[in-house]
This record gives sequence, structure tokens and C-alpha cells, in this order.
Amino acid sequence: MGEIDFKCVRLSDFTTIKLGGGSDMFVECRTDKDLLNAVSYAVGHGLPFHVLGGGSNTVFPDEGYCGVIVYVNTKGIVKSGDLFSVKAGERWDDFVGYSVSLGYSGIECLSGIPGSVGATPIQNVGAYGAEVSSVVECVKAIDVRSLKVVEFSNEECGFSYRDSRFKSGDKNRFIVTEVVFRLNANGIPEIKYKELDDYLGTYHGIYSLNNVRDAVMNIRRKKSMVYDESDGDSHSCGSFFTNPVLDSSEFESFVSVCKSLKLEVNSYRTGDRFKISAAWLIEKAGFEKGFTENGIGLSSKHTLAIVNRGGTASGLIKFSERIKESVYDKFKVKLEREPVVVFG
Repeated sequence: MGEIDFKCVRLSDFTTIKLGGGSDMFVECRTDKDLLNAVSYAVGHGLPFHVLGGGSNTVFPDEGYCGVIVYVNTKGIVKSGDLFSVKAGERWDDFVGYSVSLGYSGIECLSGIPGSVGATPIQNVGAYGAEVSSVVECVKAIDVRSLKVVEFSNEECGFSYRDSRFKSGDKNRFIVTEVVFRLNANGIPEIKYKELDDYLGTYHGIYSLNNVRDAVMNIRRKKSMVYDESDGDSHSCGSFFTNPVLDSSEFESFVSVCKSLKLEVNSYRTGDRFKISAAWLIEKAGFEKGFTENGIGLSSKHTLAIVNRGGTASGLIKFSERIKESVYDKFKVKLEREPVVVFG
């Protein structure tokens, strides 16, 4: 086990929502060996630890974290034909831009998503009709139990809507070190999302990967869904709730509620299930864009983003629970939180 170089930091400086207290056991890992040493130290000393990447999907407690913060800052992209092996600490959008510049399609619709590459298979990130699971060839990780490096094929990752084995069934067991993506050389953009399709309409059906990337970035910026230090509405974790997916029975109940409230049903079918807009549910439950209390509120541009306007982590959790309760009381639909809330 190598020597650990711990630092004392404010965790709020390492998240896009700018919340959280301090840590005096923060270790920056620039290599896979650093990662293994940090985890081995925590396990060997019986200490809790939390793996931190880009910090775009994380809320730390106000009192800080009493344990080891393993900050993944590994870098490197190796291309071999259609395969791109990318280290977990690479910024996701940097990789998207790189792949688009080489003319490879598959992730151009995922432009502008903050955070690191290592987090993408955990969350199975998606946007504008695309999901990262469609291009993941395999995932390499450290097994916390055995402290050995393991590898998972796409099928073994257990991907589903905004979920994977790393987020649910095997939560906290594996630390992603590298992701291998299979992209399409000279690929043609595949547009599946109406808002994006409408935006690209000015190109009259003839557009490039760069055009799609620019369009996605522009749409996201208008919604403050691209992090910008000067844009207070972007000081968030992005979408705070996932869109609920209902089975046929749950959907029938939802439709009945909407009829009783004289509301037009906002949904679309995905296989034999129905996806409901979480933003729509929040708005119809009485929370308008920009609504704020005690320094925590909704983005003035998008009701799905909870924004820090000088509040606290505990205040954010209370605010999010109030939204969940209001939506359930009105629609009998449960909202699921997307960000990771770390308990100290």
C-alpha cells in the first residue's frame, strides 16, 4: 500500500450545486494505482469512503464527510478502430467533443452533460433520445471486496432507464476505472427527440455531427443545463428527479387522476410502459419555475433542476421531499431522486 497524500478541502468546491462542508481526508487519484491505494487504505483502516468524479450529481452534507474522499482524476483516451478506451476521470463532454471532431457518431446527443466519464455507465446517462448504454462495449472497475480489477460486458452492466448494476444491485461495490465505447465511424446522426428535431429543422434534413452537437449545447444552455459559474440557474445537479415510468395499471390510475383534475395527460409510451414528465408533474403540483425558499429553489428555466441560491444541503433535501410529497398527494406518482446524496 502506497503513501496517501490527504488534503483538507471544502467539498462544495467540487460539486456543481456548491453545497457541502469540509473533508480532511481528500485524496486526488491520478492513476488506477492511486485509486487502489486510497480504497485499500480506507478498507484497511475501517473508514467509510466516497468516490467523487465530476461532482455534477452529488450532494454532500453541510457538516462535511467523516471518511476518505476518493477523487477520481485519471486521464487518458486510447482509440483502436471503433473502440475508445477512456479513463474514468476524463470530462464527459470533452470526450463527446473529441469523438465528434473525429467524425464518430453515437454520443453527439449527449453533449453538454457535466461530470466525468466514469459516472456515465453508473447512471446510464441519457438525453435527447440517446442513452450511453447503447455505445458501452465494456466497463472496467475495482471490486471493493476483493480489491481486484474486474471487467463487465454491456449485458453484464444491467442497464435500464437511468440505472445500472453499479447504481442499484451492486451499489458501492465497484469503482469504475475505465469505460470502453464502440462508436460509429462516419456515422450519420440519429435524431429521436422532437425538440432536437425541430431545432435542426432549419438545416432541411442535411446536418452534420457538429451541427447536432451545437444544437444540443444551445438547447441545454437555454435551460441552464450546461454548468456556467456566472449562471446561477446552472448551480444544480441537473435533473433532480427521473421521469417516472409506469406500468399499465399505474398508468390507468394516473389517467383517472388527470381526468378528475381536468388535465391533459402528459406521457409517452416506451415498450409496454409509460413515461411521465417529472417537470410537468412538478409544475402541476404547484411549483413554478424560479420558485425559491430559504435559498433553495427551482431553476427559472427548468422545473426539473433544483438550484442552490445560498441555501444549505439540509434545506435542499427538505425542499426536494416537499416536492415529492406534493406530487404524490396530487397524482399518486412517486418521484425518484437522481443525484447521490452523501451522508456524513
